[in-house]
Amino acid sequence: MEGCWMVERSNLRVAPRWRKSSASDVDGDCVEVAGDGRSVLVRDSRDPDGGLLALSSAQWRLMLGAIRNGDLDGR
Repeated sequence: MEGCWMVERSNLRVAPRWRKSSASDVDGDCVEVAGDGRSVLVRDSRDPDGGLLALSSAQWRLMLGAIRNGDLDGR
């Protein structure tokens, strides 16, 4: 996916302020997002010490549009 990349935690300038969707399921399984001033960071809420995905603002908007349209529902 053009515009996204994996981020090393050691390369972050400040500690991200993670947000979880209010639409998370009862077990809290979801992704969390944070902005770092340059991109939108995404992580798995079940693995907060795992990998971070960074999306450009354009890539983030495209992904949100695809989610809203149901393009990622796997049907």
